[in-house]
Amino acid sequence: MNFELLVFTADPHRAKLVIDAGADAVIIDWENRCKHRRQAGADTEINADTPDDLRRVRQAISAPIICRINGPGPTVHTEVETAIAGGADEILLPMVCRHEEALQFLDAVNGRCRAGILIETPQAVALAPQLGTLPLHRIYVGLNDLAIARRSPNIFKALTDGTVDSIRPHVQSRFGVAGLTRPDAGNPIPCSLLIGELLRIQTSFSFLRRSFWRDTVGRDLPTALSHIRQALHHASRRTPEQIHQDRDQFQQSVNSLLSSAA
Repeated sequence: MNFELLVFTADPHRAKLVIDAGADAVIIDWENRCKHRRQAGADTEINADTPDDLRRVRQAISAPIICRINGPGPTVHTEVETAIAGGADEILLPMVCRHEEALQFLDAVNGRCRAGILIETPQAVALAPQLGTLPLHRIYVGLNDLAIARRSPNIFKALTDGTVDSIRPHVQSRFGVAGLTRPDAGNPIPCSLLIGELLRIQTSFSFLRRSFWRDTVGRDLPTALSHIRQALHHASRRTPEQIHQDRDQFQQSVNSLLSSAA
């Protein structure tokens, strides 16, 4: 199945290892403007990658490199130019709130590389019908920032309350949400359940971030990537009854977390 595993790393050696192990692309993450204040108190990952990181990783691998820039604002055009000059194959714009912001971003890219956006604000959720018609290569639903903006006690609530399901029909490009790790790991939600949920809503990519690197320390990377793909393949072949049962189990796990946080 054509499911992309996109890995966050700015380390050229690690990037080569994970691509050789079977990952599809590497993400260089420049998004940090105001992020410490916006995500204060939340258990999130904030990177500080640089244009030099992009250039070094570009020299190390021939696989696609995706660069996440800072959100809408006066630096978008400059960051787009820097990312393209550094060898990015695709650029992601986070924290979209207005349709015009996505249009301005696409105008800055001007077809010179692929472009994608993150839906991670209530405004972007409401704009999904319009955003989904744009010539974007991918749309990713960012659960962390969406939960913060909605004052939700759990990032997975958007997967159980119908929010992600309401976005999905409007997206014709590649669609992603959440992050994966080893199928036998995952905290506080087992990754095996999350994989089932991602396949239920027909996602076509996901991120490998902190938990993936933590859960694969000292392990064989090709084997770890293979196990994720095997779990994805297995989830894609479930019967409607199995999908319904897995969905119920996922919802129960999230509701249990919400109850404990109340």
